[in-house]
Amino acid sequence: MTGQYYPILLEALQVIIVLLGAPLLVGWVRMVKCWTQGRRSAGLLQPLRDISKFLVKDTVLAHNASWIFTATPYVVFGATLVAGAIIPVVSADLPLAATADIIALVAIFAVARFFTALAGLDVGTAFGGMGTSREMMVSSLAEPAVLMSVFTVSLVSHSTSLSYMVHDITTVSFVLRPSLAFALLAFVLIAIAETGRIPVDNPSTHLELTMIHEAMILEYSGRHLALIEWASMMKLFLFASLGISLFMPWGIAGIDDPGMIPVALVALTAKLALLGVGLVLVETGLSKMRIFRVAEFLGMAFLLATLGMLSYFILE
Repeated sequence: MTGQYYPILLEALQVIIVLLGAPLLVGWVRMVKCWTQGRRSAGLLQPLRDISKFLVKDTVLAHNASWIFTATPYVVFGATLVAGAIIPVVSADLPLAATADIIALVAIFAVARFFTALAGLDVGTAFGGMGTSREMMVSSLAEPAVLMSVFTVSLVSHSTSLSYMVHDITTVSFVLRPSLAFALLAFVLIAIAETGRIPVDNPSTHLELTMIHEAMILEYSGRHLALIEWASMMKLFLFASLGISLFMPWGIAGIDDPGMIPVALVALTAKLALLGVGLVLVETGLSKMRIFRVAEFLGMAFLLATLGMLSYFILE
């Protein structure tokens, strides 16, 4: 009986980890940033308190808002949660991971971005249109780069399945590969842009000259804003988990290995804590770049990903 329901329980555990771990990761990043700047932190649980506060507040809608505007928070939250169900966060033995690969994962994130952009245009405000235009520019450059970066890893593992990538990398002997080094550098740049972090975007401000993602969601309030913000936190958590799965999968439970789940949870916590510290160091040491420099930033990511793929064919 336990073996029959093990995949369902494992999938449910991962969904819970994504739902609760994402706000905790954001809270950890904010805490470390406050410590580095000599300020007092609001605490690790402050993002969860913010979400619970928004969920009980009333929702205010513009008089010309259509069904797209009201449906977008649920679509974005649902798509992000589905993405969290197929990325090997603690185990490679996920029942939903067998039905989707990295191409489907990028498509799921694209659906969430598409509806967010439509919602930014739906109300007809100047900020919404400006944020949508900038978001589409970023996405048009980031999506090819992330595919090129992940395809380099798929060439090494001979599969586009995330679970098989994790299984293949963890079961073979460790080898320093130039292709994976280039792909990792590209993925880091792409993850910063996709999650709206400094130097591409600043999620903690609402300044006209710097807003990208925040400009598209300015008209949201109440539970709609809670779902959008929660999905944004989950996206940061998932990109960090995806980077761990592709480039640092050691510690993730393998197929038919339920005894490794506690070890995987500890390893995931340690890796995310280190990545949070690294993110804070990057954001503290850099300033927000001009929007016209973002194309050069993502172009560098695409170049690194291309060099990774070429180095695989040349050297390996």
